[in-house]
Amino acid sequence: MGLRLYNTLTKELEDFIPKKKDTVGIYTCGLTVQGPPHVGHIRAALNRDILVRWLEHSGYKEKVISIENFTDIDDKVIEKQKEYNKDWRRIAEEHIDKYLWACGELNIKRATFYPRASQHIEEIIALVKKLVDKGYAYEKNGDVYFRVRKFPDYGKLSNKSIDELMSGARIAPTEAKDDPLDFALWKAVKPGEPYWESPWGKGRPGWHIECSAMSMHYLGESFDIHTGGEDLIFPHHENEIAQSRTATGKDYAHFWLHNGWVLLGGEKMAKSTGHYFLIEDVLKDYAPNVVRLFLIKTQYRNQIEFSRERLDEARAAYLRILTYLKEFKELTEMETPLLHDGFTEAMNDDLNTPGALGVIFDLVNKGFERESQEATESIRYYLTILGFKEHIPDNPFDEVMDTLRIVKNELREQHKDDLLAAIEKDSAGMFDDIKSIEDVFPGIVNLLLRIRQRLRREGNYEFADRIRKLLAERNITFQDLSDGTSTYRLEVK
Repeated sequence: MGLRLYNTLTKELEDFIPKKKDTVGIYTCGLTVQGPPHVGHIRAALNRDILVRWLEHSGYKEKVISIENFTDIDDKVIEKQKEYNKDWRRIAEEHIDKYLWACGELNIKRATFYPRASQHIEEIIALVKKLVDKGYAYEKNGDVYFRVRKFPDYGKLSNKSIDELMSGARIAPTEAKDDPLDFALWKAVKPGEPYWESPWGKGRPGWHIECSAMSMHYLGESFDIHTGGEDLIFPHHENEIAQSRTATGKDYAHFWLHNGWVLLGGEKMAKSTGHYFLIEDVLKDYAPNVVRLFLIKTQYRNQIEFSRERLDEARAAYLRILTYLKEFKELTEMETPLLHDGFTEAMNDDLNTPGALGVIFDLVNKGFERESQEATESIRYYLTILGFKEHIPDNPFDEVMDTLRIVKNELREQHKDDLLAAIEKDSAGMFDDIKSIEDVFPGIVNLLLRIRQRLRREGNYEFADRIRKLLAERNITFQDLSDGTSTYRLEVK
């Protein structure tokens, strides 16, 4: 069985067959950059990452064109410009940098292109003009609106009827559109806002038209897969379909893949409500591979509840894999690792990453029971397919670095600036000229032990004991010596 994907448009699992034999075109609705990325944004990026990785593994290596946009000109970005009294381009650049940094830390594959709306005004204006010329859009006082009722399939993606939509539709006092359902393609300039010249006067693009123009510019008028969070199904993706199909007369995206929300206390993470965890803060406390495991333990279409308890569970699960790889570090002689039927079946079943992880943990458990190393290379191979960074079976380096991040973060919260300064001094040059991971691992552990000794001298036994427990969770135990120093050993449990 080949790859089957759930298509939000048809509400069915469908065999994936690309429109062109030699390429697969994917468009992902990326970040609106009024703020830094939170865990929900990263889940959407990770969904694209897993999709691209599996397609490449399935025979489309170097044949995937992946586009992920940045919405850098938008109502929300302009609001932040006024709030911060800072140019909208600076706001966008700062948050794009943070997003790309987080994606790099999590080993999320870079998209082929990251277009920005402000870089494609010419294409946006041309698309709006085409809709006006065809009678699907109209201008009022410098604003241009799309005629929703002229598109008979409107509501098919979101499964909403015109009557249902009409019951909640309103026209804002600042709008002059003909129908409450019509949406803006172009917005006339307001005082203090950025603008571009257009056939309808000075203004800027509406949100929905940006993605249609950018996706079709890079992938053509019809392409394979459109991804994004399920919160974008309506109105954003519904409007994308309407304006794109009426402009070209062609199907737009064949498959629509939507990932579920990341929840916090049962509510959706969202910048608009301030109800979220920034990914940069999460990465202070948890290693990137642990965060990746936490996110893909849930199938992409399902919602996932964010909590530190669940991240701790993911950390323990990932450490069990590392422990197995250390125990059976000598690889079997295989030119090509074996791909378990269950792993392939899971991934081909709408990217069922929990099922794929289940295969990995089943091999780990059976390996421990049989005290066998036969699965070692296959497990490493599966982890690579799922995008985990290269793991270090001889020393759980990610985990001890994770411990150092946690300790430094808690020291910041306790305002122990002198101890933080001492840490930075002690670790200066530690990562210079590293030839192997073994060169730096002892230094990090001993640095943590010195921090613990100083905390004990200051009478902060609670924090000192926390460091002991954090290291013990990573199979690192130590003994306090009579001269005030400590010695450690790495155990396999």
